[in-house]
Amino acid sequence: MGEKVAAGGFDLSDPQRYREKLHQCLAGLERLLEEKRFDRPKNLMGLEIELNLAGADGMPRMLNAEVLDRISSGDFQTELGQFNLEVNIVPHRLTGRVLDQLAEELRTGLSYADRKANEVSAGIVMIGILPTLTAPDLVSGNLTAVDRYTLLNDRIIAARGENIFLDIEGVERLTYTSGSIAPEAACTSVQLHLQVTPGRFASVWNAAQAVAAVQIAVGANAPFLFGRELWRESRPPLFLQSTDTRPPELKAQGVRPRTWFGERWVDSARDLFEENLRYFPALLPICDEEDPMRVIEAGGVPSLQELVLHNGTVYRWNRPVYGVADGLPHLRVENRVLPAGPTVDDVIANAAFYYGLVRALADESRPVWSRLPFQDAAANFDTACRYGIDATLRWPRSGRTGGVAEVPAARLVQEELLPLAAAGLDAWQVAPADRDRYLGIIEERCRRRANGASWQAAVFHRAMERGLDRRSALAATTRRYCELMRTGEPVHAWPISFPG
Repeated sequence: MGEKVAAGGFDLSDPQRYREKLHQCLAGLERLLEEKRFDRPKNLMGLEIELNLAGADGMPRMLNAEVLDRISSGDFQTELGQFNLEVNIVPHRLTGRVLDQLAEELRTGLSYADRKANEVSAGIVMIGILPTLTAPDLVSGNLTAVDRYTLLNDRIIAARGENIFLDIEGVERLTYTSGSIAPEAACTSVQLHLQVTPGRFASVWNAAQAVAAVQIAVGANAPFLFGRELWRESRPPLFLQSTDTRPPELKAQGVRPRTWFGERWVDSARDLFEENLRYFPALLPICDEEDPMRVIEAGGVPSLQELVLHNGTVYRWNRPVYGVADGLPHLRVENRVLPAGPTVDDVIANAAFYYGLVRALADESRPVWSRLPFQDAAANFDTACRYGIDATLRWPRSGRTGGVAEVPAARLVQEELLPLAAAGLDAWQVAPADRDRYLGIIEERCRRRANGASWQAAVFHRAMERGLDRRSALAATTRRYCELMRTGEPVHAWPISFPG
């Protein structure tokens, strides 16, 4: 959140001037698109993972500054909460043995970070929401002491004009009132980046939207918040509500939330950037001195800083990204759907499934988004978040008859989407050994109807049956999760048990 804001020295501009600059940036983007100035395809992908810090007792540790000081690596950065970190993996070409290379780099980096965290009695945990987080952990005093987080918090609360109210009803119901955006820090995610050409952007983004629900169904890993069992993937409703700038009256008027699935398939990247300008007031109106058109006329490449910053405060689950590297502009689709964890192999399996499936669907002559109403894709997303691996989704029927049918998510993945993902990885020229290894993990999750969320819920209920109170059961579940996470075995192979 607010990652594009440099620390310190904020100068909030007049909103009207900022709006004018945003429109100048949009015109600059359109000019770059018209002149075909964008980087040629390089099959580049990138990966970011948000992490938690917890002690041997399973409880959160507010120690990210101390841990980062010991890690002393630019690959690790702060995140919103003091119990959060983020690790960034340098971009890789999506080909050959890239999946195994990514897994090895992640294992090495996370193992090193974990050792450094141990020096202050903490450890690295990859999980969608740490089950042991409590309401007193998620207060403004536990936000990371970085100016941009303070500014963003102040701006969201000011825009809303009142406290944030959480109301999530799943297996149980949670209601909670917060005076800050701190509850959002509970959400720890994986972001998958894919660089695309302007001509391919719409197909890739539409494909990513279509499969967001199946990503959640097979990868759900966040069933608990504040001691309550909610949705199988509780991050999306939590993120939506904890960043919501709308008081109830604006919700009733149909004003769009800043955490947004979207409302239509698109024809170009411009569609999404233009929607951001049309629907969302600026949270951080910080103006740059750059004149985009003057830069373009001089043969340069504009940074479009206002457009980039504004885009970073609209929390789409599949976000368009404009960037400049080596003097050339490029576009990326940033997939923000997945929770972190449970293991490195699970993360890479989720990435393999996504990159393969998006490639295959984007290449189809009769694309899925021409056969699936957008409203069904949006409804599928909510359904998958609620029910995880047990969700039933709406998906286009195969063959000439057409139409949309309801199908269990696990069966849809096994019978239709895994073969497509395999074909997509082949099209990327990913090594068959990597393809089979990581897609095999997704297949086993579907066969056993098991993922991180189902494992957490099962172990929690086992602990309660043994007589533990709720808080102790959540702590025992978290400790067992951390123990098995460090073995590296994918979550579908984890036993439903805990020592003692």
